[in-house]
Amino acid sequence: MPSFIDFFDKSYIINLPERRDRYSAMRRELEKVGIFLPSDKVEIFPAVKKTERGEFPSVGARGCFLSHLAILRQAKEQGLNNVLIMEDDLSFNNRFIKNQQALTTELQQLEWDMLYLGHVETVKPTTTSFQAFSQTLRTTHFLAINGSVIERLVHFFEEILSRPGGHPDGGAMHVDGAYSTFRQQNPEVITLIATPVLGFQRPSLSDIYEERHWFYRLPVLRQLVSVARAVKLWLKRKL
Repeated sequence: MPSFIDFFDKSYIINLPERRDRYSAMRRELEKVGIFLPSDKVEIFPAVKKTERGEFPSVGARGCFLSHLAILRQAKEQGLNNVLIMEDDLSFNNRFIKNQQALTTELQQLEWDMLYLGHVETVKPTTTSFQAFSQTLRTTHFLAINGSVIERLVHFFEEILSRPGGHPDGGAMHVDGAYSTFRQQNPEVITLIATPVLGFQRPSLSDIYEERHWFYRLPVLRQLVSVARAVKLWLKRKL
């Protein structure tokens, strides 16, 4: 059975090279949906890492933004029809794993520019797997971009880089805010979201935020946190 991921010209997984734990976890997730690395369809994209935050909210936020921009630039240069962007803390839920063919068939019949397969919004359930959404959206851990807007997104992101944070037209910000600002300024862009979500962020230490909780320095408490995260992951996957 073809994987849902095969629907896209190219899929990218943003991963800091030193985060081998996340790479290994992501490889296991892909195997659940029939994708085995290395793959011609999936590229492990080395995340951009900076030492200064510049105008961005944090060093990690700047790196995440630049990583997405680099992928969009590459997609533009290669003339790709669509791309799927996954961040390396993504986990697929059982609904996605078991219903790939039906989801692909449904998506093929829809018109869309941006597709959020993972999000944290509360929406009313529908009889369809995807519904239109016009409000701001948080998180970019499981996001598809159609070729219809790739070039425009590259231009918009490059404009953001030239502006200070807080600029009325959109300055340096978190990448999810950049995508939402682009959508707000271009209301004709068709955005769909999965209902319910098909993937979620795996509980793990974030690279976007530099702060480290005090309990990570205590082995016993660190182990308890790991167990709690494993339970949380199991519960989310069953949704």
